[in-house]
Amino acid sequence: MHPLIHLALSLPSWQDEQPFLVTGLALGGVYALSGVGMIVLFRTTGVLNLSFGAVGAFGALISWQLINHSGMNQWLAYLACVLFGGVITLAYGMVFGRALAGRDPLVKTTATLGLTLILLGAMDLLWTSNGGASRSISLPTDNHGFMVGQIQVTTTDVIALAIGVAITVATTLFLRYSRLGTAMRAMANDREITATLGVPVRRVEASAWFGCGIVAGISGILLADLVALDATTLTFLVISSLAAALIARLSSIWITFIAAIIIGVVDAGVTPITSLTNYRDMTPFVLAAIALGFLNRKRVLSLARQEF
Repeated sequence: MHPLIHLALSLPSWQDEQPFLVTGLALGGVYALSGVGMIVLFRTTGVLNLSFGAVGAFGALISWQLINHSGMNQWLAYLACVLFGGVITLAYGMVFGRALAGRDPLVKTTATLGLTLILLGAMDLLWTSNGGASRSISLPTDNHGFMVGQIQVTTTDVIALAIGVAITVATTLFLRYSRLGTAMRAMANDREITATLGVPVRRVEASAWFGCGIVAGISGILLADLVALDATTLTFLVISSLAAALIARLSSIWITFIAAIIIGVVDAGVTPITSLTNYRDMTPFVLAAIALGFLNRKRVLSLARQEF
């Protein structure tokens, strides 16, 4: 049978597809949240934080541990996850940030892989993969929601998308109108000149590292609920956020948001298509390659017209 015919026959009905699209919007909101955090840190310090997913995964597992073995209140445990993300990321930035400041962009990026490997190793040591399937995080908001036609939408789905929108709007306003945001934008243009103007560079960088970690913690909790509480899975979900940020050329927050929503929806929408399910992990790469190819082609054509 021709592959296209087989694909057409395996397509689910619109009714079967709708629940996955709701999940895709929720995931897209979290990917946008993560992508914005990565862009702000990159624009401020020049570091592309590839440990973002591992920080969120570690924090989510800490929350699970506190809830199930220490009897801590759920919301306090989730707060511990968020604070862990902020503290561990800030600590990394303060220890290695100055050393990385003058290094090559590739060195800055790959340096965070070391933190990723350390956190992955620690998670495997503290929470072995045996019995991992029994671990899960279920937010109280999972039990509340509403119906849209015949589709059940949980409050968690709404919160995930809403937080993505809220953080995107808040970050845009923060960078444009606040003194700290203005300093971050100045550092993105030229760190040395910004320092000579009397801007407390180290304090600004610390704020960016801490904010990125807080966002990582929030993302870890939401993804642990929406996807699964698995260290490896959560660690590498950062790829979707990274793809959205790359589509935006690591500069535009709103393009990152739109790209993240599209990636989330397409990724979830492919899930019920049996002939494509095994390839759904390629979604971020494919979409990023198409978008970057189109943008580069448009830029080449523009330059060609100018020269002509």
